[in-house]
Amino acid sequence: MNELVSLYLRDSSFVDHNIKSFNKFVDTYLQKIVNAQGFIDPDIIPSQLKSFRIKLGKIWVGKPQFKEADGSITLLTPFEARTRKLTYSAPIYLEMIKVENGRETEKEEVLFGFLPILVKSKYCNLYGKTKEELIEAGEDPSDPGGYFIINGTEKVVVVIEDLAQNRLFVEKNSGSYPWTAKIFSQGERNRIPHLFEMGKDGIVYLTFARAKRIPLVTVIKGLGVTRDNEIVRLISEEEIFSSDIFINLLASKERTEEEIISSIAQKVGFGGSYKNKRDKVYNLLDRFLLPHIGNTEKDRIQKAYALGKYVKKLLATSYGLWSVDDKDHYSNKRLRLVGDSMDSLFRYFFTMMVGDIKYNFERLVKRGKYPSLQGVVRSQLFTTRVKSALATGEWVGERSGVSQHLERLNFSATTSHLRRVVSLLSASRENFEARDLHPTHWGKLCTTETPEGQNIGLRKSLAITCEISEGSDVNDKDVISHLKNLGVKVIK
Repeated sequence: MNELVSLYLRDSSFVDHNIKSFNKFVDTYLQKIVNAQGFIDPDIIPSQLKSFRIKLGKIWVGKPQFKEADGSITLLTPFEARTRKLTYSAPIYLEMIKVENGRETEKEEVLFGFLPILVKSKYCNLYGKTKEELIEAGEDPSDPGGYFIINGTEKVVVVIEDLAQNRLFVEKNSGSYPWTAKIFSQGERNRIPHLFEMGKDGIVYLTFARAKRIPLVTVIKGLGVTRDNEIVRLISEEEIFSSDIFINLLASKERTEEEIISSIAQKVGFGGSYKNKRDKVYNLLDRFLLPHIGNTEKDRIQKAYALGKYVKKLLATSYGLWSVDDKDHYSNKRLRLVGDSMDSLFRYFFTMMVGDIKYNFERLVKRGKYPSLQGVVRSQLFTTRVKSALATGEWVGERSGVSQHLERLNFSATTSHLRRVVSLLSASRENFEARDLHPTHWGKLCTTETPEGQNIGLRKSLAITCEISEGSDVNDKDVISHLKNLGVKVIK
């Protein structure tokens, strides 16, 4: 066994999962975030133009560097960043194009800001160096990397243990709603929690975004499925569920589009004219209801079918036909690596920067100027915000402790910290089942390494030979093509 472990560790690194995740974040996720935005459309444009917008193109990251006092730019190494109390970061460049009157005119490569670089990643200046070259650069050749350097301090972004997204979990509770189901729907731009509650009277309610406890059938009707027999068909035609479905149909008496829109608008709190209510309701259903399915009008029918299947699972579980979901089973968990954490951080600050660029452009146009694209990008704003998040550990979504000071007591402590897994559950609450050792942890998590006290079972470490796979490498189009060949029908 010792020989096998030695051979495994000879060809593998303890931090490969985070290094690969960061590389994928820079190679793939950055461009996806930019493409999702696509354009910036100022409300105030130069008077000589009929239309104007800013097209966002390619984004790329350079090598870690530092601007000296004399203005010269030199490549930065982790050793220099530590000793000189600097941030080990690289410039981000974004291609921005002016589109005047529908025609692309001026193109600029804009400095968007500086992104902290993970040590030993593909974008690190130590990447690919031999043992001798590392020693010459002042580095420990046995140092695994996998951490950031912020103002000279080594920071590690811990692995976050979270429930799997886009998967429905049914629970049994006490109180007015004995059966509930939850799903965290994650689209390209947002992650929206959805709560299904079935009361003692059998009526199922849906809560998401601003919508609080709307009868589920009303939501399905808002998606375009208005006839009762169609709603029964997309939920279930099994006789055991007929009475429950009938009760839910009676609870939602809306028939026309105007009645459905007015009912949803009243429950959400949308006011104004009917047209204004209609636009807001459809915007709510398109953008915030199950965003992982889509966010356009053509996706509404698929969302209706998905809601029907979710209700069927909730009903089947309440009848004892299906078992309650075990949230502590590790197949129902997902580990958010450094690339995922940086993705959510960059996505948030990129949206903020887009708003700032639009504001700066409009402000200068009001003064009668036609500004350059670099002139409206405040790169220091992005750089400061990202550095602050990594330095303090305060992350988007009101999460704290995501970034931590790297332990350097000894090599074992450092390795353990780089492979730490932290649960999002509050340490002040009991959560006995979440703290227990689950049989599915075997081979994935260390069964002994966890702190005593209130963090017991919530702070864990990966097993020595555990590797984390990247499920997103699968091409969705290939999967859909194979499913069609197997006879799966497409919802139209």
